[in-house]
Amino acid sequence: MTQPVFFIGPRGCGKTTVGQALAQEQNWHFVDTDHWLQERAQMNVAGIVAKEGWEGFRARETQALQAVAAPSTVIATGGGMVLADVNRRFMRETGQVIYLRAPVSVLAARLEAFPQEGQRPALTAKPLGEEIRDVLAEREALYCEAAHYIVDAAQSLECIIAEVLAALSLSASDSLRLYS
Repeated sequence: MTQPVFFIGPRGCGKTTVGQALAQEQNWHFVDTDHWLQERAQMNVAGIVAKEGWEGFRARETQALQAVAAPSTVIATGGGMVLADVNRRFMRETGQVIYLRAPVSVLAARLEAFPQEGQRPALTAKPLGEEIRDVLAEREALYCEAAHYIVDAAQSLECIIAEVLAALSLSASDSLRLYS
């Protein structure tokens, strides 16, 4: 298996943590698209959004995705990567896409425990739990559409990695999905 592996899901689901662990386990390269594009832009996400708007940020996000996709690479995508149809198609056609699904309560607890990890500007003026619920309501179908596999991200890191490795060792059939 040398196709890239793309992790998708909302903020706080563990895309970077799981992605780094998988890359280390497989001796593959790891890239976080948000970090990659921030280094290139010499601005954080909030700065890019303030200067170019969400549309400008999303365009940069698509460029980052296409630039980092390479064999034997694990890629943690931004939570909104699935908003663009071109990104969903690109990931599905280029590699294996894993949706790290977690309940709102888990996502909110993680973001509250490690606020520096979610350095994106708020998408709404609502309290964190409400914002997460609203964002998931908007994006859940897109995450599912893009994913080859769905993994329960509320489990321990060891369990998530084991489930991801099991999924990747199975057929890469688009119709195969794992639900935990």
